[in-house]
Amino acid sequence: MLLTVDVGNTNIVMGFYKDSELVRAWRLSTDRGRTKDEYAILLDSIMRMSSIAPKDVKGAVGASVVPPLVESITKVVKECLSLNILWVSYKLDLGIRLAVENPATVGADRIANAVGAYFLYGAPVIVVDMGTALTWCAVDEGGNWLGGAIFPGIKVASEALFARTALLPKVELRKPMSAIGKTTEENIQSGFIFGYASMIDGMIRRIKRELGEHSFVVATGGLIDLVAEESKEINLVNPWLTLEGLRIIYERNS
Repeated sequence: MLLTVDVGNTNIVMGFYKDSELVRAWRLSTDRGRTKDEYAILLDSIMRMSSIAPKDVKGAVGASVVPPLVESITKVVKECLSLNILWVSYKLDLGIRLAVENPATVGADRIANAVGAYFLYGAPVIVVDMGTALTWCAVDEGGNWLGGAIFPGIKVASEALFARTALLPKVELRKPMSAIGKTTEENIQSGFIFGYASMIDGMIRRIKRELGEHSFVVATGGLIDLVAEESKEINLVNPWLTLEGLRIIYERNS
């Protein structure tokens, strides 16, 4: 079995693969205050719940955008599974080329997303990832990662709005009945749900004009379900795309 770990600013996503099949996956809240021992307990609990023995895990691969947690998780995997985790970077055999000025600055999660999308769905392909940040990335037919765009994620933006306005209430982010809100709560929900869906589609159309109108669009991320059904441009939602990319990268480098 292969352990895959995606360390994000909001969530840590973990999954176990048996060959190319994702057997189990979890989303845990990212807590930089957790100790190494606490992460070890979490991993042990997850494996026990899934009836996965340490001896069954033969490899581990991870992507992280939270550098302080890399050392802790590296030690946990080493102590619990007797494995060295492979951390994704631009230096590995990715199967795609990072065709940007400084490949070292490309986030490991975006690399994994692009690899997963390219090998699962072909190219040209556009990846939309809605997590702490909302990102778009583009891979052309030649397997070149061309770059993309980054914007504050919907949760970050909503928290900023509620923190900086005295009279606007904090509301649940869910789809309202109509675009024209009848209450302050519905106004806010319309702005975030329909507004983000429209922005996502607008950016996809702009990227398609540069990448190709026939580009396939796949979306992922812990918060993508909030707006995906309102999008006209997203072809498919794959909540585990990052883990799929990690699996593929591990197989190319193991």
